[in-house]
Amino acid sequence: MTASPPRGRVAILGFGNQGEAQALNLRDSGCDVIVGARPGGPSDGRARAQGFDVQDLGDAARAADVIAVLLPDEEVPGRWAEIAGACSRPVTVVFAHGFNLLYGGLALPAAADVVLVSPTGPGRMLRERYVAGSGLPAYLAVAQDASGSAWARAESYAAGIGSARARLWRTTVAEETEVDLFGEQVVLCGGMNALVTAAFETLTARGYSPEIAYLECVHQLKYLADLLHERGVAGMRRGISGTALFGDLTRGPRVIGPESRAQMNDILEEIRSGAFAREWQKEKADGRGSLEKRVEAAQRHPIEEARRRALGESG
Repeated sequence: MTASPPRGRVAILGFGNQGEAQALNLRDSGCDVIVGARPGGPSDGRARAQGFDVQDLGDAARAADVIAVLLPDEEVPGRWAEIAGACSRPVTVVFAHGFNLLYGGLALPAAADVVLVSPTGPGRMLRERYVAGSGLPAYLAVAQDASGSAWARAESYAAGIGSARARLWRTTVAEETEVDLFGEQVVLCGGMNALVTAAFETLTARGYSPEIAYLECVHQLKYLADLLHERGVAGMRRGISGTALFGDLTRGPRVIGPESRAQMNDILEEIRSGAFAREWQKEKADGRGSLEKRVEAAQRHPIEEARRRALGESG
């Protein structure tokens, strides 16, 4: 039996990429949706422009039966007392990512069901799929089952955002969080950005044109990633030339060889042990100075100027 969208009022706390998409999808699914945001802030204005009733976090949480915590991970611990204090009655609290449930030391309200409903893509894609009549798959997990019906409530929320139209994967908070962090660090963000940057630097250091190095090692990545997404690894290999296939299978394992695989295992252990979370929490507590310096240095990298020239962009 297909789950129905949640009944009662839903409070979306935070109106970023996921918050906006989920609020719109839930409203279009017939739910009564309000938004919790800082009064006068940019999210407040954007939510009001979309026609939502906007209240501060605590008031929104107190007025709702389902409370979706879609604030940035780093903001949740500092606002948790306010949110949890509004959940002394039986409610459903929804997280989109398990980071704070696993590492944040949050004291969960005893009367609340606390669940994880994690769409497998960004808010923009969640909204696009919903509007197109389909959905984005989601991971479901239960952190606390006060009512005995937490799984059903997670499925109901997933139905409201459109994910039940696709596929729902039951998992645990630990599995979702650890695999998500590993994927971000090793492939989707850290590994990908480090790989294309190193390839660009290798070519330009040997005298090749920065623009051509960018187009070959960065710009074309999207087309092969689309092929990989549509067909999988084996199917993608069937869609490339024989020369590319031979290079893939004979040179790829040299790029991702024993040292890279050992680093992957080390990174996974840092995630599983909580070492990464502690390092990130310390960085936040110290004002994110080291992170900002890394970001600024990356923005000055020659690959950025090569991109602008290769694509004919100004500034």
